[in-house]
Amino acid sequence: MPFECAQCGECCSHLGLVHVIKEDYGNNRFLLLNQYTGETNKVVIDSDKIDLYADNGIFEREPEACPFFRVSRADNKGYCTIHATRPEICRDFSCWRLLILDGQGKRAGRVMFTFTFVSEDPQLKRLWQESVDPIIADDPAVWDHEVIRILTKAGYFVRS
Repeated sequence: MPFECAQCGECCSHLGLVHVIKEDYGNNRFLLLNQYTGETNKVVIDSDKIDLYADNGIFEREPEACPFFRVSRADNKGYCTIHATRPEICRDFSCWRLLILDGQGKRAGRVMFTFTFVSEDPQLKRLWQESVDPIIADDPAVWDHEVIRILTKAGYFVRS
């Protein structure tokens, strides 16, 4: 199953440390600066998100959020208000390689990037340490298949 964004906002909640508005051209057009790479991108607020962009309430809860990230009061989902013109770093991002859900369908952990495991679930952490850490596979697809087999056998659901 391909990556599907859950609109939780975790990915954007600290991107204000990376992305800053270098210039406001007016008419919802901006020059965005990546402070780490020095890259700039011309971005435009999506026409269907202009009203959402006007609500700056997110910065009270998430002061380091991307300057273009907003949470809708209507559905409590996170939105990129420049989604159509967002920078390549944002286009290439997916917050997990494997998403691990417990028996009730709640997120128990995830594998990010190549093989970075993240979880707060003690049972899953123990299973990972005992059964997944020892796996040696040169082919990422083989590793994924074996990890999914182990986790599924232990009662977890895995989305890849």
